[in-house]
Amino acid sequence: MPPVRSAPGRRAPEFRRSSRRRLPEWIWWLVGIFLVLGLMLFVLHHNQREHFRPPVVDKGSEFEETHHEKVNFTEELLSSTSFARQLTDQMTLAKAYVVLAKEHGNLQLAWELSSQIRNCQRLLSEEAVSGKAITKEEAHPIITRLARLIYKAQDSHYDISTTIVTLKSLVNALEERAKAAVVQTAEFGQLAAESVPKNLHCLTVKLTEEWLQNPKHRGRSEEHRNSTRLVDNNLYHFAIFSDNVLATSVVVNSTVSNANHPQQLVFHVVTDRVHFGAMSTWFLINDFKGCTVEVRCIDEFTWLNAAASPLVRQLSEMETQGFYYGDSKNLEREIKFHNPKFVSLLNHLRFYIPQILPNLEKVVFLDDDVVVQKDLTQLFSIELHGNVIGAVETCLESFHRYHKYLNFSHPIISSKIDPHTCGWAFGMNIFDLIAWRKANATALYHYWQEQNADLLLWRTGTLPAGLLTFYGLMEPLDRRWHVLGLGYDVDIDDRLIESAAVVHYNGNMKPWLKLAIRRYKYIWERKSAITVHHECVMPLKLGASVSYMELLFGTLFKKSFGEIFTYNLDWKF
Repeated sequence: MPPVRSAPGRRAPEFRRSSRRRLPEWIWWLVGIFLVLGLMLFVLHHNQREHFRPPVVDKGSEFEETHHEKVNFTEELLSSTSFARQLTDQMTLAKAYVVLAKEHGNLQLAWELSSQIRNCQRLLSEEAVSGKAITKEEAHPIITRLARLIYKAQDSHYDISTTIVTLKSLVNALEERAKAAVVQTAEFGQLAAESVPKNLHCLTVKLTEEWLQNPKHRGRSEEHRNSTRLVDNNLYHFAIFSDNVLATSVVVNSTVSNANHPQQLVFHVVTDRVHFGAMSTWFLINDFKGCTVEVRCIDEFTWLNAAASPLVRQLSEMETQGFYYGDSKNLEREIKFHNPKFVSLLNHLRFYIPQILPNLEKVVFLDDDVVVQKDLTQLFSIELHGNVIGAVETCLESFHRYHKYLNFSHPIISSKIDPHTCGWAFGMNIFDLIAWRKANATALYHYWQEQNADLLLWRTGTLPAGLLTFYGLMEPLDRRWHVLGLGYDVDIDDRLIESAAVVHYNGNMKPWLKLAIRRYKYIWERKSAITVHHECVMPLKLGASVSYMELLFGTLFKKSFGEIFTYNLDWKF
């Protein structure tokens, strides 16, 4: 059947556009409300994420901030553009005007300036502690107030010429006061170094009293003088010249306590007439592990007189006595060189050891301010290669060469001595007395003492004389045998001290004084601990164990000198 044709101008029904239906109005309102709510929820959620987001650290800014915090305060003060430098300059000028205001009676201005100076100091201290640079906001108020006060001071006729004259006079006065204080400090320090502690002197008095009241001690002393051990060259001989009882005891005690065979040690102690009784009593009533201790008085050496010794002859001169023992001293010279110990005969006896010990071949000399920490008998086996003395050199730095001790502008010195020769130390020395007698070293000492009668070759002391006497006759020893400086140097390496055979408290800060360096004092004190058994008129505890410090500062000698003490002291190792 043929298809039905539609009327012309009209589409067929299957090709006609479907009719569009319009949505109801309420649906459009509902959609709009949902869109608004969604937009509000989106905005709210976005704000919450921004609020709770962890802070992002900018590494570059952190580095800059850290670098900014670490401000060098010294560089800030030196910088001409920093506020710290401006504050410092203003503060310095303000301090000057404070002095001027006080001198002219303007106390109100002085108080105002001082107040601003304190504010300035507070701000600078805060910068130094925090490490942050001072900002303009912090510095400007203080600088402004200081500038106004300085202008006010200048307006009060404190002109620059008056300021310069006043400050110059103040500087001169302060320099004079500083110079006087330095001299006074040196005098007081030297006085303290030369003094004997009260209780140490008391010990000497009690021992002397015991010596005088007990004739047995004098008898035993004479017996010891006749001992064959004193001249036996198979034994180990040590020489100590001192007037300090406890210091000598520490030397002997520390030597025998470190010796493998203390019975083979012989000590030759020489002291003066005043301390002879105390020194003899001390070593008679103590047993130092079976060693032999001989105590002699310097007055026994009749050959040591003005005819034989230039030093004795010089000491008899009034000028020398006035220099070392007089009240008026020339302040142009250093105070330490007026120390009478430098010209003490005991101190110079080291140059007469062959005369004092004529039968011996080798001797170790020890000062009374040393502590022995190793066995010293090995020193006697050291080969000196024909030299007279073995000593530790001290020229690790150029400071301790010969030109430091001697006057090389004098022709006698410059023509015979090399100024760059290495110096060495007294205090622990091994002497070959056979080589000494062969070189006639004592005569060399006399020659140099005579040449130095006017103190033009060296100022004073035994070391310069020893450097000249034993010039070319010294054998260097290993540094560990003798470590110096415990009487003045606070920075000695602990490992060096521990490895040392002998430590030396050379200097003014002796270990038995309150001036002693606390860091090294224990070394000396541990060798001076003793056990004291004593009987007294008043009943006291027997068998009391006291240390050296307790002995010096405790109750042992609080009784009057009239009471008689009988001592029986044994060393405790």
